[in-house]
Amino acid sequence: MGDRSFSLYEIEQFIREAGAERVTEDAVKDLEREIEKLANSVARNAKKYAEHAGRKKLIRTSDVMLTRKD
Repeated sequence: MGDRSFSLYEIEQFIREAGAERVTEDAVKDLEREIEKLANSVARNAKKYAEHAGRKKLIRTSDVMLTRKD
């Protein structure tokens, strides 16, 4: 993994805010990997939506929002 967008401490705080009292280092690192995978997937799909809209270089908020599944 390259540069972190969130520190491991911040990721641990996400888990604690979800209700966990204790968190292992492995759990924090696993969540970091999952966040990175999710971000990459959203970016790739947003690029596809932008290209479909005729924009090859500009990804808009609407493209990112179209990737939401809920």
